[in-house]
Amino acid sequence: MTPKQKRILDFIHAYRERHGYAPSQREIADAFGYRSLGTVQNFLVRLEREGHLQRDWNARRGLVPAGVPTTGALELPLAGQVAAGRPIEAIETPDSLEVPPSMVGPGEHFVLRVRGDSMIGDGILDGDYVVVRKQNHADSGQTVVALINGEATVKRLQRRGDRIELLPANPAMEPIVVPADADFAIEGIVVGVIRHCN
Repeated sequence: MTPKQKRILDFIHAYRERHGYAPSQREIADAFGYRSLGTVQNFLVRLEREGHLQRDWNARRGLVPAGVPTTGALELPLAGQVAAGRPIEAIETPDSLEVPPSMVGPGEHFVLRVRGDSMIGDGILDGDYVVVRKQNHADSGQTVVALINGEATVKRLQRRGDRIELLPANPAMEPIVVPADADFAIEGIVVGVIRHCN
């Protein structure tokens, strides 16, 4: 493995550790200052040929470091429903759902069923299931599951100084400005979406 290949593979590992999913080819190009996605693709093809990287063709961000399973399924707890709209009461349900291993990185994960259409611009539709990595912190721009006064919602987090906003991905919806005195908590970040077609 060349030093450049190793740096790219290390970047993929670190990104996956931090976000719970692999970087896109554009994110790799930006991180290393490559203007062409072709350069990144060449590195990825070589890493794959040499057995350092696998591609899960069924996953949107399907770069999987060697040793991480890409077949089979993992059973995650279905923790209830979450609003993609106005927040709804957080209700837990004792159930589970099978998810592809490529959606699950390090840490504890759970699944929630989405109700509402405030996140359609991010490809999260009413009735979808979101795979969530459990954590109590998130960066601006990440899609989170948050509790506001006991009600759960899925939105994109935006911090502006001390102010917290939860942004929809639907122009017909208004952002939620979290009041300073609200009981607010981040339950996790969304790392995958599962859609069941009937």
